[in-house]
Amino acid sequence: MNRLVRMTYWGLMAVLAFATPAFAADGPLIEFSGAIGAGLVTFGAAYGIGKLASAAYDGMARQPEVAGTIQVAMIIAAALIEGFTFFALVVCLQQNPWAK
Repeated sequence: MNRLVRMTYWGLMAVLAFATPAFAADGPLIEFSGAIGAGLVTFGAAYGIGKLASAAYDGMARQPEVAGTIQVAMIIAAALIEGFTFFALVVCLQQNPWAK
């Protein structure tokens, strides 16, 4: 699985590196750049919060005596992720040509 993730990552980076000039030009693809960015932000935040909750629940199951501390830390971290997500969504959706 680790090899698949690395190959996917480098493939995506190569596509983005070569697609930058295409997205910089005027055309139909530039209109959807905000929507693509918003989708990537949403998926990234959902993945991050899922991993955060998974690790927190695992820690609470292993050490129930510190469950309160872990829960507070999890809620603070999730709030920070949500705040950054909302900021990134606002930035991405400002590129929406139909909202102008």
